[in-house]
Amino acid sequence: MSRLVMKFGGTSVANVERIRNVARHVKREVDAGRDVAVVVSAMAGKTNELVAWCKEAAPLYDQSEYDAVVASGEQVTAGLLAMALQQMGVPARSWLGWQIQIRTNDAHGSARIESIEGAGVIDGFGRGEVAVVAGFQGVHAETNRITTLGRGGSDTSAVALAAAIKADRCDIYTDVDGVYSTDPRILSEGKARRMERIAFEEMLEMASLGAKVLQVRSVEVAMVHGVPTYVRSSFDDPANPGEGTLICNEEDIVEAQVVTGIAFSRDEAQITLRHVADKPGVAAAVFMPLAEAGINVDMIVQVVSQEGMTDMTFTVVKADYDRATAIIEKVKDDIGFASMEGAKDVAKVSAIGIGMRSHAGVAARGFRALSEKGVNIRAITTSEIKFSVLIDEAYTELAVRTLHSLYGLDAA
Repeated sequence: MSRLVMKFGGTSVANVERIRNVARHVKREVDAGRDVAVVVSAMAGKTNELVAWCKEAAPLYDQSEYDAVVASGEQVTAGLLAMALQQMGVPARSWLGWQIQIRTNDAHGSARIESIEGAGVIDGFGRGEVAVVAGFQGVHAETNRITTLGRGGSDTSAVALAAAIKADRCDIYTDVDGVYSTDPRILSEGKARRMERIAFEEMLEMASLGAKVLQVRSVEVAMVHGVPTYVRSSFDDPANPGEGTLICNEEDIVEAQVVTGIAFSRDEAQITLRHVADKPGVAAAVFMPLAEAGINVDMIVQVVSQEGMTDMTFTVVKADYDRATAIIEKVKDDIGFASMEGAKDVAKVSAIGIGMRSHAGVAARGFRALSEKGVNIRAITTSEIKFSVLIDEAYTELAVRTLHSLYGLDAA
């Protein structure tokens, strides 16, 4: 009998009626003869409420107690869905992360999964029982404390569980009916195209570059363990659901497009250091203090040295901008730059596609098209399957529309 893991996010389980709708989706798969495990998030808005309570109780809260509080949202959803399934005549029981031994490290609030036992879930299949698992949470074995995986962690829970129990696939149900070539809200009605299939690598790039459909870590886990993963809509008719988008290995895609999708992020800030001494160790002096503070640096551009001096530009998440500039200012003497400039009104626009590996001039065409629209490029980064440009935020939508049309992604 085939095994399936289904995951439902917060909007899909926002109230009891929606939980009943989720139960109908699950019953459809059970009636088709599949062993089913379901991973659920907290009801929409519940995690934010729990976080607010933690901050109200103690602004400098203990992180392990924070995890104990915020993990309760998923516990409520799991119990309610198990009840709804039982009401429909489907045997079901709820499981918390520690009960199926989702073991993690001790990084409370952003823990990473180290192993999953899953034997109890498989035993339940033998009794014809649906396992309803609280996502987003696990346990640190040494301390026996509840941990949480960070925002979006339920996606990671679901894919990791699918790998652990050797499920045939994992279906991630969201409020959209698949992965689109870009955010449909950016284009005129109907121009963004839903993809039938997308490679793991492409989805990983899209998720990391601003697409909000899936959490990055969940795509990493799916790619490492080769778990075919569908993105589907929980708001489809349970009796006649749409096909969604399959995220799979590259070899499962018969003919890859040159460019698959256009992603963008407005959550960017640019920092430029002028007249930096061009000598060994300077880059480390800039980026090590940022790394130690947990600040992720993305695009890095260094101009050609002239008379022993260079300019260095890099980007950080907008929320980290003030911290990053303060840290750089503190180590100014170690770095030896003349001045620091910055901008928060920037955006990153990226074109992604595994077909870029075998086609020359893809990025050059994009740069020319943007220039013809009057879009100035501040910085560029590339890899085998993507290129990203940093531009003024005001031109974000124009740049996305331009590239989307250029590479033939507009729906017919």
